[in-house]
Amino acid sequence: MKDKDLLKILKKNGWSIARINGSHHVLQKDGKTIVVPLHGKDVPIGLLNSILKEAGLK
Repeated sequence: MKDKDLLKILKKNGWSIARINGSHHVLQKDGKTIVVPLHGKDVPIGLLNSILKEAGLK
């Protein structure tokens, strides 16, 4: 999955960008924080699964 597609999915589910530090977008929702790296390529499957699990989407 492309990194920008992951960011779109998270935004649709209520996550909002708190800040951007270089190529890393920090999203927050209900006191939880997730860091999504945007390097212009596919997100590795392990990292993708970890982010989705942390976001409650898996």
